Amino acid sequence: MAQTPRSLSDGERRAWLRLARTQNVGPVTFAQLIARFGSATASLAELPRLSKRGGGEPLRPPSDTDAQKELEKLDAMGGRMIASVEPEFPAGLAALDPPPPLISVLGDAALLSRETVGIVGARNASALGRKFAERLANDLGRGGFAIASGLARGIDTAAHEGSLANGTCAVVAGGIDIIYPPENAALYANIKAQGAIISEMPFGQSPQARHFPRRNRLISGLSRGVVVVEASEGSGSLITANYALEQNREVFAVPGSPLDPRAKGTNRLIREGATLTESAEDVLAVLRPILGGQFGEPEDGSGGQIVDGGILETEADRVRDLIESALGPAPVEVDELIRLCKAPAAAVLTVILELELAGRLARHSGNRVSWS
Repeated sequence: MAQTPRSLSDGERRAWLRLARTQNVGPVTFAQLIARFGSATASLAELPRLSKRGGGEPLRPPSDTDAQKELEKLDAMGGRMIASVEPEFPAGLAALDPPPPLISVLGDAALLSRETVGIVGARNASALGRKFAERLANDLGRGGFAIASGLARGIDTAAHEGSLANGTCAVVAGGIDIIYPPENAALYANIKAQGAIISEMPFGQSPQARHFPRRNRLISGLSRGVVVVEASEGSGSLITANYALEQNREVFAVPGSPLDPRAKGTNRLIREGATLTESAEDVLAVLRPILGGQFGEPEDGSGGQIVDGGILETEADRVRDLIESALGPAPVEVDELIRLCKAPAAAVLTVILELELAGRLARHSGNRVSWS
């Protein structure tokens, strides 16, 4: 749900951070809590009761002192934390539904306001793939674009190296202070000095498998388009491409030999409509006409639909059994759940919110939910 840009006070920033760092509170739930209760402070006060209603233990958010310590550690590194309602927040991320509530930034935050292209691909990239990614990043940089990637081995590393001189942004899956993979320590230092590093994960958090899709969502969200250089079927790079499609971003793919497993994913993207990419000019020809326009993502109802703080919880209780019976281990769209239960949308969203806070429900891309 779009909000008027404003700067948070120090107290509000700590409250936002406490809410965002609370167990079971992801971006969707964060947005719904703010919409329902009006502020992070009010939402924090309601969390224990809501999680208990969902059948879990009362949630205990991090303390104000914990939030202050994280902010101080980030400040000591020369970084800052930007909230999704603040003017400096990247326009591409602000347009996501929902946006990450907060991002930590090291380096040149002004870089995040530039037009950006994401370049991603295989960690076990071929020598030719790495060479192409580096050249493409350099050529797009000279064409006026910043480059976003994930600081991973292979294509990501080559993309950052090719765009250091003209602007590169590394989106990391763990805490912003964690260098992963470790062999990219020198590259990390160079990007911090010449570009920007961002993360939505807590300070000191080691990257885990479940964090990488969230990182991939930010890479595509920052970008007007995403170029996939090499990707086997089922790779994380294809997840980034799928996010780009969901976010109404352009998708580009570099063709490869049918005999190379690393070309399976990119060749399939081309068959499905991605722009075949052999040079920077192929990317520029598609993106130039849309530069300067507003970012847009189709609203799927995942955030901000619970807008009336006076929703009767008795109505949610009335349909709770129906909703819990309709849920299963396979993800189902929330709209389909509403239709199956023949229940008011506000009541269904209320139950889903409570179940997620209780740790019993998992959210999936495409506004889908399942038992966790």
